Amino acid sequence: MSDDLQIRELSGALGAEIRGLDLSRPLSEGTRKAFLDAFHRYGVLCIRDQKLTHEAHIALARTFGDPDVHPIAKGMESHPEIIRVLKPAGERAFFGTSWHTDNSFFERPSSVTVLYGEKVPPVGGDTLYASMERAWELLSEPLKRFLEPLRAVHSAREAYDPKTTGDAKYRGDAPIQYVFSDAIYAEVEHPVVRTHPVTGRKSLYVNPMFTDRIVGLSKPESDGLLAMLFDVSTRPELTCRVRWENGTVTIWDNRWLQHYAIDDYADHERLMYRVTITGERPV
Repeated sequence: MSDDLQIRELSGALGAEIRGLDLSRPLSEGTRKAFLDAFHRYGVLCIRDQKLTHEAHIALARTFGDPDVHPIAKGMESHPEIIRVLKPAGERAFFGTSWHTDNSFFERPSSVTVLYGEKVPPVGGDTLYASMERAWELLSEPLKRFLEPLRAVHSAREAYDPKTTGDAKYRGDAPIQYVFSDAIYAEVEHPVVRTHPVTGRKSLYVNPMFTDRIVGLSKPESDGLLAMLFDVSTRPELTCRVRWENGTVTIWDNRWLQHYAIDDYADHERLMYRVTITGERPV
């Protein structure tokens, strides 16, 4: 494989499609460096026409670090690092179907997600991505100065509490199964503005799914500020869109992106496999 990757940008804000890679085999050192450079530049990399075994999927994910084992969403028995994301035909999707950053409720949130589409619908089920770096750049200097010292509480409660998501997933009666855990109700604080450990660039680090409140503000103040930040950070000009095909691998950087799995393919089955990578504590 050449060190010169075949790259097609997905939008003016972020994202790129890469051709000519076989991710089922180890990358050469030169290709690996070019691949990581592209990842840090574009944030979302979409690689098509792949055929990954579970072992190859995990090996690819290890390019970015050590895989997580999720404390709530149950991994595969044979490969606990992999979450089998099945949406049966005739049902609505429920996993990741609103704006979020993967696992921001962890003390060390997932840095990278590697998602492999084994069987996808002929149309629908696209994933949207939004740049929180671009969102940060849009803000005025007075607002930036106000936000930089703030911290926010992240929690899995709204997404995973059986009272809101139902208990079928915890009984094993759903295509994606959950394990009841104290992690559902735990709270962790992260900075509202974080600095990327590799690029040094700043981004907002709040998301509607897991960010509960801003520390030190009253509830009306926190709710209002978060609503404004959520709105700013998902403007169309800050996004790109990935259309899935069978054999597509999409890799994204949770440290400066949000994403949204669109639920518009109720008549079709979709089967994906997800691995996330243990990140660092945000600063």
